[in-house]
Amino acid sequence: MATEWLDRRELAAWIRVASVLEVLPGVLDGQLRRDGGVTLFEYFVLAILSETPGRTLRMSALAQQTNATLPRLSNVVRRMEGRGLLERRQADDDARATDVTLTDEGMATTERAAPGHVAAVRHHVVDALTPEQLGQLVEITDALLDRLDPTGGMAVTYRRYDG
Repeated sequence: MATEWLDRRELAAWIRVASVLEVLPGVLDGQLRRDGGVTLFEYFVLAILSETPGRTLRMSALAQQTNATLPRLSNVVRRMEGRGLLERRQADDDARATDVTLTDEGMATTERAAPGHVAAVRHHVVDALTPEQLGQLVEITDALLDRLDPTGGMAVTYRRYDG
């Protein structure tokens, strides 16, 4: 089967998407390291737990919502636990499962980093687009996520603010 190469228009679109995927995480990560001493992925973990009732999730649910493998998430959680941001404990209802809880220090770190993070997201993404383009961005990313996440494994994360 022959490869169907990208034409110039397709290549121009793809290179722009790839560039955003490369540049944006570094920009956001830099701000979060300055303001909260956390990486973008660590902030993602903190933010999800901060919005969860009881600030606690099963490790497997947190892995699903962050699209992380359990080994990667376990390493990150271990490091964050060492810094006092999270606590791990055996689940009360399943001895094989682990629950992760956001500590008061973790919540304070989230609250310290959040204003700068929101300002950075607003500056670099939201305010760069017109309201119409923002709606189109939702439609475009939904189309991509339909292909990238066909089972909807991360849908609880990216659809939580719909409607």
